[in-house]
Amino acid sequence: MEKRINIIDLEPDAYQAMLGLEKYLGKTTLDVLTKQLVKIRTAQINGCAYCIQMHTQEARKSGESEQRIYALSAWKESPLFTDKEKALLSLTDEITLISKNGLNRDCYEQALQALGENALAQAIMLIITANAWNRIAVATAMRHE
Repeated sequence: MEKRINIIDLEPDAYQAMLGLEKYLGKTTLDVLTKQLVKIRTAQINGCAYCIQMHTQEARKSGESEQRIYALSAWKESPLFTDKEKALLSLTDEITLISKNGLNRDCYEQALQALGENALAQAIMLIITANAWNRIAVATAMRHE
Protein backbone atom coordinates (compact mmCIF):
# COMPACT_ATOMS: atom_id res chain seq x y z
CA MET A 1 0.00 0.00 0.00
CA GLU A 2 1.15 3.51 -0.74
CA LYS A 3 2.63 5.79 1.89
CA ARG A 4 0.09 8.17 3.39
CA ILE A 5 0.20 11.07 5.81
CA ASN A 6 1.20 10.64 9.43
CA ILE A 7 -1.31 12.45 11.64
CA ILE A 8 0.95 12.15 14.68
CA ASP A 9 3.58 14.26 12.92
CA LEU A 10 1.24 16.65 11.09
CA GLU A 11 -1.39 17.26 13.77
CA PRO A 12 0.11 16.39 17.15
CA ASP A 13 -2.66 18.24 19.02
CA ALA A 14 -5.29 15.99 17.44
CA TYR A 15 -3.28 12.93 18.40
CA GLN A 16 -2.90 14.23 21.96
CA ALA A 17 -6.67 14.71 22.15
CA MET A 18 -7.13 11.04 21.18
CA LEU A 19 -4.58 10.06 23.82
CA GLY A 20 -6.66 12.04 26.31
CA LEU A 21 -9.58 9.70 25.58
CA GLU A 22 -7.27 6.73 26.16
CA LYS A 23 -6.18 8.22 29.48
CA TYR A 24 -9.83 8.59 30.48
CA LEU A 25 -10.54 4.97 29.43
CA GLY A 26 -7.64 3.81 31.58
CA LYS A 27 -9.45 5.18 34.62
CA THR A 28 -12.82 3.54 33.92
CA THR A 29 -14.20 0.58 35.83
CA LEU A 30 -14.17 -1.63 32.72
CA ASP A 31 -11.57 -4.37 33.12
CA VAL A 32 -8.57 -4.66 30.82
CA LEU A 33 -9.70 -7.85 29.07
CA THR A 34 -13.15 -6.41 28.40
CA LYS A 35 -11.55 -3.34 26.85
CA GLN A 36 -9.35 -5.50 24.64
CA LEU A 37 -12.30 -7.62 23.47
CA VAL A 38 -14.17 -4.48 22.46
CA LYS A 39 -11.12 -3.05 20.68
CA ILE A 40 -10.49 -6.30 18.78
CA ARG A 41 -14.14 -6.66 17.81
CA THR A 42 -14.34 -3.06 16.61
CA ALA A 43 -11.20 -3.55 14.53
CA GLN A 44 -12.61 -6.78 13.04
CA ILE A 45 -15.76 -4.99 11.90
CA ASN A 46 -13.81 -2.03 10.52
CA GLY A 47 -11.21 -4.21 8.80
CA CYS A 48 -8.34 -2.56 10.65
CA ALA A 49 -5.45 -5.03 10.48
CA TYR A 50 -3.15 -2.67 12.39
CA CYS A 51 -5.54 -2.51 15.35
CA ILE A 52 -6.37 -6.23 15.26
CA GLN A 53 -2.69 -7.08 15.53
CA MET A 54 -2.04 -4.55 18.28
CA HIS A 55 -5.04 -5.45 20.42
CA THR A 56 -4.72 -9.22 20.09
CA GLN A 57 -1.12 -8.90 21.27
CA GLU A 58 -2.21 -6.70 24.18
CA ALA A 59 -5.04 -9.10 25.04
CA ARG A 60 -2.64 -12.05 25.15
CA LYS A 61 -0.24 -10.11 27.39
CA SER A 62 -3.18 -9.31 29.70
CA GLY A 63 -4.10 -12.99 29.98
CA GLU A 64 -6.79 -13.45 27.34
CA SER A 65 -6.93 -16.95 25.87
CA GLU A 66 -6.17 -17.73 22.25
CA GLN A 67 -9.45 -19.62 22.03
CA ARG A 68 -11.54 -16.59 23.03
CA ILE A 69 -9.60 -14.31 20.68
CA TYR A 70 -10.25 -16.72 17.80
CA ALA A 71 -13.92 -17.08 18.74
CA LEU A 72 -14.52 -13.35 18.93
CA SER A 73 -15.57 -13.03 15.30
CA ALA A 74 -18.38 -15.53 16.04
CA TRP A 75 -19.17 -14.36 19.58
CA LYS A 76 -22.95 -14.73 19.16
CA GLU A 77 -22.64 -18.49 18.74
CA SER A 78 -19.73 -19.04 21.10
CA PRO A 79 -20.21 -20.45 24.61
CA LEU A 80 -16.90 -18.83 25.64
CA PHE A 81 -18.40 -15.43 26.42
CA THR A 82 -20.53 -14.48 29.41
CA ASP A 83 -23.96 -12.88 29.07
CA LYS A 84 -22.42 -9.59 30.20
CA GLU A 85 -19.69 -9.85 27.55
CA LYS A 86 -22.28 -10.72 24.91
CA ALA A 87 -24.34 -7.66 25.85
CA LEU A 88 -21.22 -5.52 25.49
CA LEU A 89 -20.22 -7.15 22.20
CA SER A 90 -23.73 -6.63 20.84
CA LEU A 91 -23.46 -2.97 21.83
CA THR A 92 -20.05 -2.85 20.12
CA ASP A 93 -21.43 -4.29 16.89
CA GLU A 94 -24.42 -1.96 16.80
CA ILE A 95 -22.52 1.23 17.63
CA THR A 96 -19.73 0.37 15.18
CA LEU A 97 -22.35 -0.18 12.47
CA ILE A 98 -24.63 2.60 13.73
CA SER A 99 -25.38 3.96 10.25
CA LYS A 100 -27.19 0.72 9.36
CA ASN A 101 -29.85 0.55 12.08
CA GLY A 102 -28.89 2.85 14.92
CA LEU A 103 -28.76 1.33 18.39
CA ASN A 104 -31.88 -0.75 18.91
CA ARG A 105 -33.81 -0.58 22.15
CA ASP A 106 -33.30 -4.25 23.09
CA CYS A 107 -29.53 -4.03 22.68
CA TYR A 108 -29.42 -0.83 24.71
CA GLU A 109 -31.61 -2.27 27.48
CA GLN A 110 -29.58 -5.50 27.68
CA ALA A 111 -26.34 -3.51 27.94
CA LEU A 112 -27.86 -1.22 30.57
CA GLN A 113 -29.04 -4.19 32.62
CA ALA A 114 -25.70 -6.01 32.28
CA LEU A 115 -23.46 -3.01 32.93
CA GLY A 116 -25.38 -0.35 34.83
CA GLU A 117 -25.53 3.30 33.83
CA ASN A 118 -21.94 4.35 34.53
CA ALA A 119 -20.29 1.32 32.95
CA LEU A 120 -22.64 1.67 29.96
CA ALA A 121 -21.51 5.28 29.51
CA GLN A 122 -17.89 4.11 29.78
CA ALA A 123 -18.52 1.31 27.27
CA ILE A 124 -20.06 3.71 24.77
CA MET A 125 -17.00 5.98 25.06
CA LEU A 126 -14.72 2.95 24.65
CA ILE A 127 -16.50 1.85 21.48
CA ILE A 128 -16.52 5.36 20.03
CA THR A 129 -12.81 5.81 20.77
CA ALA A 130 -11.91 2.40 19.29
CA ASN A 131 -13.83 3.30 16.14
CA ALA A 132 -12.01 6.63 15.88
CA TRP A 133 -8.61 4.91 16.17
CA ASN A 134 -9.66 2.36 13.54
CA ARG A 135 -10.64 5.11 11.14
CA ILE A 136 -7.34 6.91 11.66
CA ALA A 137 -5.37 3.70 11.09
CA VAL A 138 -7.33 2.64 8.00
CA ALA A 139 -7.44 6.13 6.45
CA THR A 140 -3.68 6.60 6.84
CA ALA A 141 -2.80 2.98 6.00
CA MET A 142 -0.92 2.45 9.26
CA ARG A 143 1.28 -0.64 9.29
CA HIS A 144 3.37 -2.36 11.94
CA GLU A 145 7.04 -2.10 11.13
